[in-house]
Amino acid sequence: MTRHFSNRWLLATVLLALPLVLQSFGNAWVRIADMSLLYVLLALGLNIVVGYAGLLDLGYVAFFAVGAYLYGLLASPHLLESFPAIAALFPSGLHLSVWLVLPLAAGLAGLFGVLLGAPTLKLRGDYLAIVTLGFGEIIRVFLNNLDQPVNITNGPKGIGPIDAVTLWGYPLSRRLDLGFIELPGVTLYYYLFLTLVVASVVVCHRLENSRIGRAWMAIREDEIAAKAMGLNTRNLKLMAFGMGATFGGMSGAMFAAFQGFISPESFSLMESVMIVAMVVLGGLGHLPGVILGAVLLAALPEALRYVAGPLQEMTDGRLDAAILRQLLIALAMVGVMLWRPRGLWPSPEQGQRLPQPGAKP
Repeated sequence: MTRHFSNRWLLATVLLALPLVLQSFGNAWVRIADMSLLYVLLALGLNIVVGYAGLLDLGYVAFFAVGAYLYGLLASPHLLESFPAIAALFPSGLHLSVWLVLPLAAGLAGLFGVLLGAPTLKLRGDYLAIVTLGFGEIIRVFLNNLDQPVNITNGPKGIGPIDAVTLWGYPLSRRLDLGFIELPGVTLYYYLFLTLVVASVVVCHRLENSRIGRAWMAIREDEIAAKAMGLNTRNLKLMAFGMGATFGGMSGAMFAAFQGFISPESFSLMESVMIVAMVVLGGLGHLPGVILGAVLLAALPEALRYVAGPLQEMTDGRLDAAILRQLLIALAMVGVMLWRPRGLWPSPEQGQRLPQPGAKP
């Protein structure tokens, strides 16, 4: 017990000190850590749908987009420029607090999750994946074209500038001078994202060990048997879609505030594939594995920039650095899945078998 407690304190110390160490090498490294935490939030949400309930969702980035655009519309001058009536109501600008927008983004994304889950209740496997993939693409196409006849999303031009998160009257985009150390905006965002991730991990852990979590896992293992045991699989599936989508909405809102600009290009199909890969690569249904997979796949592409550049120089520029970087990422993912088929950190209970009669314990 004491050792477990000391390990937690050590982990907390490392996480709190990490941005202070990284910022000495440049703010770009802290920014990579920030984006990794956002992807951890996304992976935790998708893990509820894929890891716990066993529902393959390839359109998860749609909920990410819903949260981002909601925050962008409520914390930027775009609505005031497009709708004079709103400008008359808010002459000083529409700058809603993050404490109001964050639950709105989570709730709206959760509603979209239920709307996605409702028509797919009888679908499984490949068919469910195709339908959710189509849903994600529909959302992206809508965002790309809702600039006429009424300009809601500004189309491919995107929305900006978006207000930074303000906590107790202090914008996190501004450098904070504590006297003995200066914290840039990316470091302040790191601590905000870390707080959200810790809270999300606690929620997911409690869900996993709750009756609902065990019911989701029963559906994942055998839906017919779960229904025969009296579980309301319809409501449980809708709950999984809705709960998972709320994490995507929160992460999207934080992404919009952090970037200060959003456009449909940020919510492509490739993003959904990468989020699914994070969950599968880390270990389906296992929180530490999902977090590890999200951090690795979020940070690896940026770290490989420093490898792809020298390799490009070795070939006298005949290989494009971006293509070479994607090739290295793909090779790393293939190697990991061959080496660890159940993920880098799978659940200890996954794959266990009942002892055979007469076998030694």
